[in-house]
Amino acid sequence: MTQRHTPPTPKGLRAYVVGGAVRDALLGLPVNDRDWVVVGATPQQMLNAGFRTVGKDFPVFLHPESGEEYALARTERKTGPGYHGFAVHAAPDVTLEDDLVRRDLTINAMARDEHGMVIDPHGGQRDLASRVLRHVSEAFAEDPVRILRLARFAARFHGFSVAPETMALMARMAHAGEVDALVAERVWQELSRGLMEDKPSRMFEVLRECGALARLLPELNRLWGVPQRPEYHPEIDTGVHVMMVLDMAARMGASLPVRFACLCHDLGKGATPPEEWPRHIGHEARSERMARDVAQRLKAPADATELAVLVAHEHTNIHRSADFGAAAIVRILERCDAFRRPARFEEALQACEADARGRQGFEDRAYPSGPCLRSALAAASSIDATQVAAQAQARGAHGSQIADAIRVARTDAVGRALD
Repeated sequence: MTQRHTPPTPKGLRAYVVGGAVRDALLGLPVNDRDWVVVGATPQQMLNAGFRTVGKDFPVFLHPESGEEYALARTERKTGPGYHGFAVHAAPDVTLEDDLVRRDLTINAMARDEHGMVIDPHGGQRDLASRVLRHVSEAFAEDPVRILRLARFAARFHGFSVAPETMALMARMAHAGEVDALVAERVWQELSRGLMEDKPSRMFEVLRECGALARLLPELNRLWGVPQRPEYHPEIDTGVHVMMVLDMAARMGASLPVRFACLCHDLGKGATPPEEWPRHIGHEARSERMARDVAQRLKAPADATELAVLVAHEHTNIHRSADFGAAAIVRILERCDAFRRPARFEEALQACEADARGRQGFEDRAYPSGPCLRSALAAASSIDATQVAAQAQARGAHGSQIADAIRVARTDAVGRALD
């Protein structure tokens, strides 16, 4: 890795590429963004050299040509609970080693100088070779966001294990209630990024193992150990099933709203009375309420919230739709608002396909409900609703009678398509 766009530098300034860029280069992965640490400089010296300041809590600057971020080497001291409670110290006497020791994982605590030499005081290269996620120091415990970050890295580098001592440290943090101090926006930021990794189930498995999932998403955590009917779910365990669905959505290249809908679609099974197991009658309505509650608590964006609520309520009907008649199919399309929002309906079908294929032995099976409903929507949308309404009005129809006439026309069109 060579330095590009070398800026004018004050005397004595030393800049190092740090963190993910060093890690990914050593793994042979593409490096799209680089972060730099500057040693031996003051904020004024950086400004005099043409850098633009962007940091509020600590000195971060933008390179005048490349736009890359350059942060002054700094140390942190815990001053309060949560991840806001830190006092930051940045000064010319802070060394690169002082800066690296405050980082989260050994694989993220490496630097590379302008000559390409790797500075690795905490064994990051060793842990890359061993495929281990390990905390750098006990300072990890001072920031609960690091639990979420590690879990997200586990989803990205899903062949890596978590060092036992790191898992034990995270368990102590979760037990002490450190994750309770996290604000919803930060939790959503990390969870949403982890959901978009290649194997999102790993994130939730790590969070569950250390006890953080029970505090962050108790509705999801209680799904493990809840059985389902084996003829429909050979994997039986509901928590296992939801993780399989998530990974299937990732395999399908699904969007974030689809993956969040997959995460929430069966939450209601965790509230089924044990005496009713392994059946889960009415779980759809419970899942809908719980999906809405979880989305509101996490402050999830509207598109993710709406899709999660829709899929939770309708996924069972969508699964069975290939066996329905035209009238029932049109009612599904209406409830899903498919005529006005066809793109969202397509995402609902993707989530339902991931649900159907996210079962042991079902991974490569066809999902007939998808083509059936797509064809039905195309057929129903082909009628001229405005013309049908005008004809109904000419016959003296009004209000709900006009809506009924449009529904009949759509049903007839779907019936012809099914035939």
